Amino acid sequence: METLRERKKQRTREALLRAALELFTTHGYEHTTVDEIAEAVGVSQRTFFRYFAGKEDVAFTVQAMTEERFVAAVRARPAQEAPMEALRQAVLEGWDAIRGTVESAVPVELYLRMYRTIESTPALLAVHLRRSAATEETIARLLAEREGVDVDADPRPRLAVAVFGGVIRVTERQWCTGDDFSLEAIRQLTASYLDQVGSALTGNWRSERDR
Repeated sequence: METLRERKKQRTREALLRAALELFTTHGYEHTTVDEIAEAVGVSQRTFFRYFAGKEDVAFTVQAMTEERFVAAVRARPAQEAPMEALRQAVLEGWDAIRGTVESAVPVELYLRMYRTIESTPALLAVHLRRSAATEETIARLLAEREGVDVDADPRPRLAVAVFGGVIRVTERQWCTGDDFSLEAIRQLTASYLDQVGSALTGNWRSERDR
């Protein structure tokens, strides 16, 4: 059973996380200090560092949770699904679970605002791309294990994940510059772009245009 002390620590961590994301999204990541985050919650800088290693750590806390949830969703897909279909269904069917994961930490609206802040902040975007590459490597190894191939000898797991990851990046960029700032919008955009992968890779674009 969770003790009163543990609940207090969890509330402090959640308050620091929310305060940090609010400050990052309203004042800018680079213009926000750890002292300001701690002050917003009424705790010391020392207390902040009990829960987070620094600004980067707190900035990517919720993203780390959603990444872990996606890896788990891929691992849970039926064995008979083709690799790309497993990735597709994991991301499209996992939105509700991802929403629940986000809401356990911060309001979804704040998470989405932070998503855009990451995309528009060079220092955060660089970290995001590095983290995405690490997650893609984890997924590639998971696909290789599930399909019974050697990830270092067979290029297909990494190729499949590279294509999938590219679609997700295009989706993120388009969503971040669009007018519909909602979770449903990015879900629909993701589905639409994934549906176009086949024709984009193998279709004759000019012939399709001239029909």
